[in-house]
Amino acid sequence: MGYSDQRFNVNLSILFTELPLLERPAAAAKAGFGAVELWWPWVDAPTPEQSELDALKKAIEDAGVRLVGLNFYAGQLPGPDRGALSIPGEESDRFRANLAVAADFAQSLGCKALNALYGNRVDGVDPAVQDELALENLVLAAREADRVGAVLLIEALNAPESPRCPLVSAPKAIEIVDKVNAATGLGNAKFLMDLYHLSMNGEDLPSVIEQYAAKTGHVQIADNPGRGAPGTGSLPLEGLLDQLRKAGYEGWVGLEYKAADAAASFEWLPAGARAAR
Repeated sequence: MGYSDQRFNVNLSILFTELPLLERPAAAAKAGFGAVELWWPWVDAPTPEQSELDALKKAIEDAGVRLVGLNFYAGQLPGPDRGALSIPGEESDRFRANLAVAADFAQSLGCKALNALYGNRVDGVDPAVQDELALENLVLAAREADRVGAVLLIEALNAPESPRCPLVSAPKAIEIVDKVNAATGLGNAKFLMDLYHLSMNGEDLPSVIEQYAAKTGHVQIADNPGRGAPGTGSLPLEGLLDQLRKAGYEGWVGLEYKAADAAASFEWLPAGARAAR
């Protein structure tokens, strides 16, 4: 078991950020990885020019890597925002405008997972109104994902770093997953289990895995404290991933950690365990 038994991919929105976006897929390939994921790369543009989409698609294809995860438009990320879909007005409109664009881009690269970040609470807006809007938008997102043969991911963040986001525990994210699936009947909403965020919340990670592995569509990792590479903190990530595997999870594990030098940060992972399979 151990790290050699997992399928890892590199999140190019947090690693290799010292490079321009279009150079990052090749950098991941050079480091030995065969798969990548991305936050929505155009934070100010839910509907970028087709030429920009084509250029990113070409960079991914030319590097010979697979895109295995993509966020829908989520506002300023990294930055103050934690998603757009529960925020009435312009941000909700931007999210909706992005749905078909992101889904079509994912489909063009064979990507089967689309992540929809919930968004922060807004002053002066009833949380129940935000939650009603969120469910409407997540239903639309689930249908778009289904149209291109993908799952819709719903992620729990962490309360210390995202105090205004209501989805800051595994049970709360699972509750939304279940609501979306009940509303659509599609069954394609899944939990994005980010072990770093859950550990920041103080959640019992072995218990979370035991309860929710079957509803998990994607996993992301970083060590804690510090959100660095495995081994820089105190999380037993190897053991937790082993437990996930034994619980039946066979999906991707996204490397979503911070490193000043991405290429030098992969020493914890044997070269043979980096290729897509």
